[in-house]
Formats: sequence, C-alpha cells, structure tokens
Amino acid sequence: MKLSVGDRAPLFSLPDKNGTMHALADMRGKRVLIYFYPKDDTDGCTKQACAIESALPDFTKLGITVWGISVDSVKSHVQFALKYNLSFTLLSDEGKEVVEKYGVWAKKKFMGREYMGTLRTSFLISPTGIIEKIYENVKPETHAEDVLQDLRK
Repeated sequence: MKLSVGDRAPLFSLPDKNGTMHALADMRGKRVLIYFYPKDDTDGCTKQACAIESALPDFTKLGITVWGISVDSVKSHVQFALKYNLSFTLLSDEGKEVVEKYGVWAKKKFMGREYMGTLRTSFLISPTGIIEKIYENVKPETHAEDVLQDLRK
C-alpha cells in the first residue's frame, strides 16, 4: 500500500538500541520525522545519520523528534550509534512490519542484481498523526538540510 500526504500515519511500536519500546501513538501532540534507511554503518546511511545528528539542535528548536528506522538488529544499532556518536533514536524493525506498513520495503537493484530492501524514504508526521510530507529517493548528505528548509518555510 502506498501512503500519501494527508493519510493517517500507520501506528507502530519498535525497540531502540536499549530495548526500550517507542510507540508512534505516544507522540501525539508532537511532530516526528521518521526516516527509513537501508543499513547501519554503510556509506550512504552513515552520511545521512551524521548529517541528521549535526542538524539535531535545529530539529529540536523546531520541535521535531527524529526517529531512524531500519531492519537491522538492536545490537547493530548500538554499534552504529556508538561508532558515530548518534544521540537520536534508532529503531529496529527486524520483523519488517513497519517498513511494509509504510510501503518502503521493496524490490531494489544493485549491479544488475535484484533484491528486497528498504527504500531511503522519510515521513514528516504532524502532531495529530497525519503525514505532512513524504521524502522519497533522499540524498543522504543533504536530507537533513532539505527537511529543515521545508520546516522553516
């Protein structure tokens, strides 16, 4: 199912790197940027995560909570966050339930090989739980700044 701007964001609950559960329903009244990324500690995902970490004070000033979601394990998130000093929340979707609900688990191609993987996509969720904006085919290096520019408009 393809989600659109104006749709209600699918609810979920996932563990962070400490095993603490985070539920989207608990974020009512707050804006949330949920960014889906393919894999911890890979080139593009590291660039994207580090750019978001650098921009975190700006997101915080604008009242935005940032959650990164991948299908990597909680243990992988611990190592990724420690290695790059990431302070925002990374959530583990090992069961692929949330990537499927958000329509970002899809067939991908790399060097002529097809495989299933996570599409680099972000969703800006309103305080009422509605999808305000969808960012598809994100550029890892500039994604944080692109979102911040939109938020400042």
